[in-house]
Amino acid sequence: MSFVDTLYGFFLCLLVPFYWHYGKFTPAFNLNTQGNVTTAKVDMNDSSESTQKRRQCLLLLASLFFYALLQIYYIPFLLLAAFLNYRLAKAMEARFRGCLQPQYSQLSNQEWEEMQRFWNSQATQILLIGIVLNVLILIIFRYLPFLFGIIDDILNLPLAQFSSNWLRTNLIVPLGISFFTFECIAYLVDVYRGAPASYSFLQFASYKLFFPKLISGPITRFHQFNTQLKESQALTNPLFTEGLWLMACGIVKKALIADSLGIFVDLCYGNLERAGSGDLWLAIIGYGLQLYFDFSGYVDMARGSAMLLGFQLPENFNSPYFTTSIAAFWRRWHITLGDWLRNYLYFPLGGSRKGLMRTCINLFLIMFLAGIWHGAAWGYVIWGIIHGLALVIHRLTEQVSQVFTGFGRWWKTIPGTVCAWMMTQFMVFLAWVFFRLPNVQQANLVFSRLFNHRADVQFAHKVYGEALGMGRSDLVWLVLALVMTMTFLYLVKRGLKIELSSSVKIALVPVCIFVVWILAPGGGLPYIYFDF
Repeated sequence: MSFVDTLYGFFLCLLVPFYWHYGKFTPAFNLNTQGNVTTAKVDMNDSSESTQKRRQCLLLLASLFFYALLQIYYIPFLLLAAFLNYRLAKAMEARFRGCLQPQYSQLSNQEWEEMQRFWNSQATQILLIGIVLNVLILIIFRYLPFLFGIIDDILNLPLAQFSSNWLRTNLIVPLGISFFTFECIAYLVDVYRGAPASYSFLQFASYKLFFPKLISGPITRFHQFNTQLKESQALTNPLFTEGLWLMACGIVKKALIADSLGIFVDLCYGNLERAGSGDLWLAIIGYGLQLYFDFSGYVDMARGSAMLLGFQLPENFNSPYFTTSIAAFWRRWHITLGDWLRNYLYFPLGGSRKGLMRTCINLFLIMFLAGIWHGAAWGYVIWGIIHGLALVIHRLTEQVSQVFTGFGRWWKTIPGTVCAWMMTQFMVFLAWVFFRLPNVQQANLVFSRLFNHRADVQFAHKVYGEALGMGRSDLVWLVLALVMTMTFLYLVKRGLKIELSSSVKIALVPVCIFVVWILAPGGGLPYIYFDF
């Protein structure tokens, strides 16, 4: 069951009213919010604590039901992994509080400091155990076949080759395992840094398995989510409207735009030997757009679903294809992953506090790890290396611009801005080739045929004529129209700062659904980020 399935619509239609009725909240639809997304505190018919427990139980059961329709056999594993992280955080917090126990109040300052160092060292050991366990889970499910393959390539061991092939054939990766482990690591580190641990496993599990974000994010911190979970909120009219509007936008992005582009991209990348240079360039642009609309559409529907239940998940995209530097791109593409990498890798490594050379090494390292996180294949590694080098070059360029002020001023002119935008997006879209084709040989074939390579005689007829029902020029115009529409909406939102009113949004929701029902390709494609 995915967010664009009719079954998911029925699931939400049953869950949302039952959730608010079961929690004994009174909907507040007449608040004067002036179009802003808000929530309101209301009186409940019973105690706040019992209401919270009912809400948490219902969220957990709904999330388990949602995941059971996808991979029911991994539910015990997810619950066990969540319980282990819950217990580790509780143990870590207990160690921090150990030195505050009454029996230690009579100790001298020196003895108290030694006792504090002892408890802190134990908390550090628990943190390391938790991080290692989560990383091991990720390695076993995502990287073990890849590692056995590397061992076979280096040592030529038949057992390693057999193990790699067997695992690739028989091991099914749990959906959302990467996002699951990243959130667990973030939770443990936050508790280690002084944030309170969850007071109950039900509370933690209802956050950890919350179905809108469970499979592909956005990556959400426990304490941000738990603050909303504990508040007594009502479903306000603006929150309800914004939730429906986000879901409608997500359906259009995914089912109408991303899936339509995906048909051509799959046909072109699936027939590399027959595609011509023009077809490959069109596929490169098409995949970059497909990936954005596919993932941002998922996040819109995830955030919209959460809003209908009173939660506001973090944004994950902010017009990344209109950025003029790779650093700005990563501040606006997969925002929650960028925040995770920055807070839990880049800053602990020293960030930019230890000189230019160390900063460049840190930037390269976090993007290298980001590439590995996305998948166990050399293409993802190369993709991470490209983005790491791009971040290093950008940082060095900033340093040069500070020394040669004329050079720095040129980048702020209109020609400099356009040049920076073109260079950034050219690099981003070309790097997506390794993302779409993690098999390096296939990716190299694409790059070797980007210029002066004619397509097979039957390629245009089969792909454009039979599969798409249009010529290549027609597809080019459609892609251009899509880009122009994105540009127009970006300028309206950013430049004129115009937002649709709630009444317009609620009126457009059924229009969006009807347009998708009429024009979207049948069948639908799986979410790209379900593989990560």
